[in-house]
Amino acid sequence: MTPARSAVSGFAIAIAILIAGLLLSLTVGRYPVSLGDLISVLLAKAGGHRGDVSAVESVIFQVRGPRVMAAMLVGAALAVAGTAFQGLFRNPLVSPDILGASSGAALGAVLGIYLSLGVFAIQATAFIGGLIAVGIVYMIGASVRSRDPILVLVLTGVVVGSLFGAGVGLVKYLADPYNQLPAMTFWLLGSLSATGVHDLLPLVGPVAAGTVVLIALRWRMNVMSLPEEEARTLGVATGPLRIAIVAAATLVTSASVAAAGIIGWVGLVVPHLARSLVGPDFARLLPAAAILGGGYLLLIDTLARTLAQVEIPLGILTAVIGTPFFIWLLTSVQKTWS
Repeated sequence: MTPARSAVSGFAIAIAILIAGLLLSLTVGRYPVSLGDLISVLLAKAGGHRGDVSAVESVIFQVRGPRVMAAMLVGAALAVAGTAFQGLFRNPLVSPDILGASSGAALGAVLGIYLSLGVFAIQATAFIGGLIAVGIVYMIGASVRSRDPILVLVLTGVVVGSLFGAGVGLVKYLADPYNQLPAMTFWLLGSLSATGVHDLLPLVGPVAAGTVVLIALRWRMNVMSLPEEEARTLGVATGPLRIAIVAAATLVTSASVAAAGIIGWVGLVVPHLARSLVGPDFARLLPAAAILGGGYLLLIDTLARTLAQVEIPLGILTAVIGTPFFIWLLTSVQKTWS
């Protein structure tokens, strides 16, 4: 099979996963919705008139709709960020929190909860915290002269992430154990249960902006996956390009963590699956990862709210499902990472 035909097949599989996730998310739950009712409501909404299924319409557009949109956006954002970071750092084990974005966002969120701020303010502090953490990492990394700036960034990210993680532990230790601490723990495990229409706008803007930048840089990202000296020889300004990639990936990661909490494994597993389907070319890899990430998190979120009487945090499910899936992916896929 030619690479082009293989890529088309890969995109078909990714789109099928996304459509399956959408249908399951909208129809499965405490209030089951048949496929016929779903189609009727969507057609009625598209035609600008209401049918006789107002309860179904309320469930779809007011309860599940915002959550489905948020799951797609968060999953796509984490997958795109993970793909960009894996290519930039030339390491298949890199995930979106490699530069401390998740730790910074976590510290910002728990501080917001500790100060009894509102939901929007907590999301804002989480978003700002993620940006600050990566900004600190990059400033420290830029001040260190080294032949391997990527290694310096990774090491600095680990150190700064540990520092912000210690700050999270301190705030949790000082928090009210009856009210604030459970809220912090629930947020840190990841969830979309409280997502409403008002939560989508702060998520759509950063995710769309960062994703557009990364897709626009897709050709140069192919060159950045080469060793530093080779990329410079080909005429690529590696320093400014690295800043642009890190900034865009951090933007989408921070927005996702601010909206849904810390959800691991999506940014690690999905890029590998996308690479196995469409190959390593970022022109195909980034869109495929976005589609797969959205579908993957839709399926995980559907399981989270239907497997048990109480909702299971997304971070737990992504770890439980992602670990064996990643092992299977490594052992079964014969294509090389690069």
